[in-house]
Amino acid sequence: MSHIQRVRLFAILCLFAGLVGSGFFGTAITNSAGRNELSYTDRAEDGDPPMVALGVAMGAMRGIFVNYLWIRATNAKEEGQFYEAVELAGWITRLQPRLPQVWTFHAWNMAYNISVTTQTPQERWGWVNSGIQLLRNEGIRANPNDMHMHKELAWIFLHKIAGYTDDSNQYYKQQFAYEWQNILGRKPLIDPEHRDRDSVIQLYVDWIQPIVDAPATRKGLEALNPKSEQIAKMYESGMGEDLGQRFLERYTLQDEIKRAGRIGSVMRVAGPKTRAFQAIQEKFKDEQAWTDLVNHVRKRVLMDDYFMEPVRMVQQIRKFGPIDYRLPSAYALYWGSRGTDVGQMQVNEHNADSLDFLNAFRLVMQSIQDLWRFGDVYFNYLDVHEQRVAYYQGVPNPYFVPTYGGMLEEIVAQSGLFEADRRPYRQFSAGYENFLKDSIRFFYRRGDHVQAEYWFDVLRNWPGQNMNDPARIDEMALSLKDFSEKQIFDSMGSPQVAVSEVSGALQGAYYSGLMVGNIDVFNAQWAYARSAHAYFFSEQFSIVVAASDKARMEYMDRDFPFLAGNFFVNVLTSLGPAEAEILYGNAPNDLRQYAYDALRTRFKGFVDQLEANGDSEPFDLIFPVPDGMEEFRIAYERKLEARQAQGDEGVMKK
Repeated sequence: MSHIQRVRLFAILCLFAGLVGSGFFGTAITNSAGRNELSYTDRAEDGDPPMVALGVAMGAMRGIFVNYLWIRATNAKEEGQFYEAVELAGWITRLQPRLPQVWTFHAWNMAYNISVTTQTPQERWGWVNSGIQLLRNEGIRANPNDMHMHKELAWIFLHKIAGYTDDSNQYYKQQFAYEWQNILGRKPLIDPEHRDRDSVIQLYVDWIQPIVDAPATRKGLEALNPKSEQIAKMYESGMGEDLGQRFLERYTLQDEIKRAGRIGSVMRVAGPKTRAFQAIQEKFKDEQAWTDLVNHVRKRVLMDDYFMEPVRMVQQIRKFGPIDYRLPSAYALYWGSRGTDVGQMQVNEHNADSLDFLNAFRLVMQSIQDLWRFGDVYFNYLDVHEQRVAYYQGVPNPYFVPTYGGMLEEIVAQSGLFEADRRPYRQFSAGYENFLKDSIRFFYRRGDHVQAEYWFDVLRNWPGQNMNDPARIDEMALSLKDFSEKQIFDSMGSPQVAVSEVSGALQGAYYSGLMVGNIDVFNAQWAYARSAHAYFFSEQFSIVVAASDKARMEYMDRDFPFLAGNFFVNVLTSLGPAEAEILYGNAPNDLRQYAYDALRTRFKGFVDQLEANGDSEPFDLIFPVPDGMEEFRIAYERKLEARQAQGDEGVMKK
């Protein structure tokens, strides 16, 4: 056989081997791409812009075309042409949905760049929400195992909404709480007899678990409770709406109106659909049927509209603590934690260096820290619904104090050399030390010296502490009183410390002062709360154009009596009737004025039932009407109206 013939034979064999290999591996790759949803858009849809149709038609050259679009989008963003950048990014996501960077670019542009070009909180919130929806509902759906996208989504929740850098952040928080109370209902009311951490966590599990257990389909709903399906059909036919978020909003609104005792006044001015919904409720009075239907709709809304897993929400409550899912930091924790979970499932020896576990876990820990700082929230749902000046206050949630330390071992194990024992300074260790200092200061200010001493002992004896601070030995040798006061003076200018100090002092005034009849303690704690409040606002308060009725740093209401009065309401209504009677009885008249109407809503029905059975005195004898109550109601309403009318005129104040 000649040399030429051997070459030809070898070439034929190579060609044959290539064809066989192509057929085998091509099929395997195609199957894998289908299983993992790796395929790109292969045809233009009706309504697609010409650029998308052109990109689809380019076939193998699509990558070059996408690079061209990407360069244009980047340049448009750099030049401040944000709306053009949004359009270009939309084309890229249509052509290459598996490119995570373009989704995060697109969402960031809307939530950060475009939102701040608008002038009203409502407009800003629309763009921030659009960025979240894009990244969560479309980007992560197309890339469910991408840790980077989860991290970016968690950051928007934690920084843009839960944080205070945006002038409209207080408006965002109110709207967020309103949206999620519509979806999930009220947060659980803690039983005064069961306030230990495990019991409270179980209470929050019981809040979400019925949604997990609810049927996922209408057939399943009908099989579980035929009356629920009857209600669903009547709603769809009578209201002309599918079951979804609007149904949950109507249901929650009716529930809040009933709680406030305002059914009569509201229905006199209600629209036709509100009346139609009430008529459905009057026809179907089976509470279990409504409960089953609402839980089914909540499950579908979470899965379909928010791309969330109710079972994961329950798992996170069990792991981290009693998460109030009306808070943006709860979703920063949800998506950040989900990102680390999917990242750990995807990591291998080939991609370990490219997965940023360190920063992903930082977001998890920062979310836990925010839930500790502001994780117990109170707000007035009806005021937000009616677009009035709304009361919203987040205060520390001490149930999250053990969570941070409990997560350290898991996080250090995933952080590699950044948290290695041989390093003289480790960031997570420093974060835990600062977290413990905040906790000690809060418990001390609240008057809970047992808890303050316990966590001070943990801080002093924790083996993972950083040893590079020469002042640490002297600081750890201080008494609890001196140590706590040092933390206050070092950091009072920050909003989280100010809120912690004021809320802790008010809790001390109410629990350690009024509850036990110690007026000296009440007066001392009250005076400290007032002075801390005044100091913070003298340093930090300013009104800006896009802040609505709230200033950017207004983590507490600027009016101290209003703040303290509403805080008293929150404390009082979280107690049982016996404790509430003691606290109310020892309170001064001005605090009673704030609390009376809320107490009447909370306890009157219960007390009336006991009275009918001969087991209680009349409600008005237990909780007497405060002096000047009618005048207070008028003055309170005028104060709200004045705030609503005032708005913000863009005048900077200091």
